[in-house]
Amino acid sequence: MRKLARNDGPEERSLLIEALLSLKDEGEMDRFLTDLCTPGELTTLAERWRVARLLDDNQLTYRQISEKTGASTATVTRVARFLSQEPAQGYRLVLDRMKTK
Repeated sequence: MRKLARNDGPEERSLLIEALLSLKDEGEMDRFLTDLCTPGELTTLAERWRVARLLDDNQLTYRQISEKTGASTATVTRVARFLSQEPAQGYRLVLDRMKTK
């Protein structure tokens, strides 16, 4: 019996990115994310985004952000690391773009 190949490689990620870029507005994005993600996954994504915004505001400690959002201090620390140290700088890119809106 032949083993099924996993579909989580670079090609699948590229196709997902292409699908996300094809969406035209907030409503379409909401519909797609609702279909794509579980409610828990959407909550987690929104939580991380809120943590990133609070870290960017630089007004609260990690513990205060954890208490305010319900995110673990490990999540706050991870988001902080990606915001300031990791090479992708995706959080920074979007935060900066949203500031100019």
